Amino acid sequence: MQIRKRTLALLLVAALFLGSTSTYGFLQWKMGGSPLAKEMPRLGSGEQAANFAKFNEAYQTIRGKYYRQIDDQKLLDGAISGMIQALDDPYSTYMDKETADQFHMSLSSSFEGIGATIESINGRVTISSPIKGSPAEKAGLRAGDQIRKVNGQTLDGMEINQAVLLIRGKKGSKAELEITRPGSSDIMHVSVVRDEIPLETVYGENLGNGIGKIQITSFSENTAKRFEEELKKLEAQGMKGLIIDVRDNPGGFLEAVNEISNLLIPNKGIILQVEYRNGQKEVFRSKLENAKYPVVCLINGGSASASEILAGALKESGGYPLVGEKTFGKGTVQQSKAFDDGSNFKYTMAKWLTPKGNWIHKKGVEPDYSVAQPAYFKLTALNPETALKRDMTGSAVKTLQQMLIGVGLVPGRDDGYFSTQTEEAVKTFQRVNGLPVTGVAEGETTLKLMEAISEKKKTNDAQLEKAISVIRSMIK
Repeated sequence: MQIRKRTLALLLVAALFLGSTSTYGFLQWKMGGSPLAKEMPRLGSGEQAANFAKFNEAYQTIRGKYYRQIDDQKLLDGAISGMIQALDDPYSTYMDKETADQFHMSLSSSFEGIGATIESINGRVTISSPIKGSPAEKAGLRAGDQIRKVNGQTLDGMEINQAVLLIRGKKGSKAELEITRPGSSDIMHVSVVRDEIPLETVYGENLGNGIGKIQITSFSENTAKRFEEELKKLEAQGMKGLIIDVRDNPGGFLEAVNEISNLLIPNKGIILQVEYRNGQKEVFRSKLENAKYPVVCLINGGSASASEILAGALKESGGYPLVGEKTFGKGTVQQSKAFDDGSNFKYTMAKWLTPKGNWIHKKGVEPDYSVAQPAYFKLTALNPETALKRDMTGSAVKTLQQMLIGVGLVPGRDDGYFSTQTEEAVKTFQRVNGLPVTGVAEGETTLKLMEAISEKKKTNDAQLEKAISVIRSMIK
């Protein structure tokens, strides 16, 4: 597919985001993929013609009588944006020529930014998922976090494309973010240093004892090919059981997840069903005859759309268990249309169903083994330039206390008040790590503490540990 015909499920701007303007859990066809395309209504007589006449009258009135001159293109872009907004569908969006040009320029092997997918929910810029290894992930940002301000500028109510332009930036520059997290009224201040973000989506790993693991971070145009490459490597190493990790994977191309499912779903089982407006259903089946080895899939609340298709197919057609937390719940399919002037819009054109006909929209896919991660997996980063000390209060102090608990210390409380016992816990951490014993969390102390938490995440992944236990029992 040529760059003009790429769907919007890749990268937006040479900045920070995967996805179009950028919606949570994208799932898209490439152009021309919809059987419904033949049934698109055309302008005719009667009510439809009258409506367009009304539109034209309003357009001509504004052009001729508005108190100042307005650019025709701006009026047209606004009209299309208004139609899309009237759908009240967060997955249908419009990109004007300028934004689309920036989008096309960013379709490369890497880009510079903070590394996260976003969407607009109730007028707030919301993170769908941080990209693996990105500054956003290292800063502790996670799905559901709301970016309220960037470098002092409020984003609430702002068009998502405008917000992207403010958050993006060159490698090495800082994005000072004000974040709110669902379930908490505290404002979190997070400083993120932008960096180059590679666009790798598949990570294979041999866990030993015949167990292989493949993480898929999104379903892009090259994901299926990369998945097959990593799968063959693990099979050549004698893999007896496979763990697939789609946690915090917001989705992507329907074609990609379909190709990957062809390698995993046995007995030519159903992968998914796509249901169109007219009730017509299209059924996708696997090409695989027999299962080669057992499979376990890791999921969480950041697993959306294409990730949910894979999880649903593994569970309902493959009979394979899911481990983790309930998925996001995004059960619609989008298609994009490019205009001759370079602008582009994406619209929802169908809903998808699991092999057994379940529509998981706003419901999610339930795991067979429900496992929550330790609390420190959900913490944001601390700013090492900010000194936290006795009698201070706020969300940063609360995060500090939860980190201390995560590394096995006892701050006495975790409500955001820097108590004497919290100070003693900081001093203990400083002594153990050969740091100046001041009782103040700043600089090297803060960095060391965040490093310790990062190591805990690598070695104490409760969901992965459960998946390994399950796959071992299946291998036996």
